[in-house]
Amino acid sequence: MSNKILVVDDDQSILEAISLILEEEEYIVQTTTKGEEVYTKLHTFKPDLILLDVLMSGKDGREICKKIKSDEKTKSIPIIMISAHPSAEKSIKECGAEDFLAKPFETKDLLQKISQFIS
Repeated sequence: MSNKILVVDDDQSILEAISLILEEEEYIVQTTTKGEEVYTKLHTFKPDLILLDVLMSGKDGREICKKIKSDEKTKSIPIIMISAHPSAEKSIKECGAEDFLAKPFETKDLLQKISQFIS
């Protein structure tokens, strides 16, 4: 069975690029540009891992991460935060994310981080 990854970013071009990379590796991918859609997708799609942008328009990725990690049903889902903002890495541990990846990133770095949490 293929692993499912939810990718959350407010930049559609980034979503498309990440989706292509992950689908090539045979992951099942769903994406959203809206932070408020994350909670619905958690229950309908049931991802094995979440790639979550730190700074999104409307909702802060760190707040979304905290909410996911505070819920018994979803707290065990690994979250990798992504951001083009170098100072964001410091704040991601506070919200409970498992890892951080700075944008722009190499495909191999993305896949390596994902493989640490799902095989």
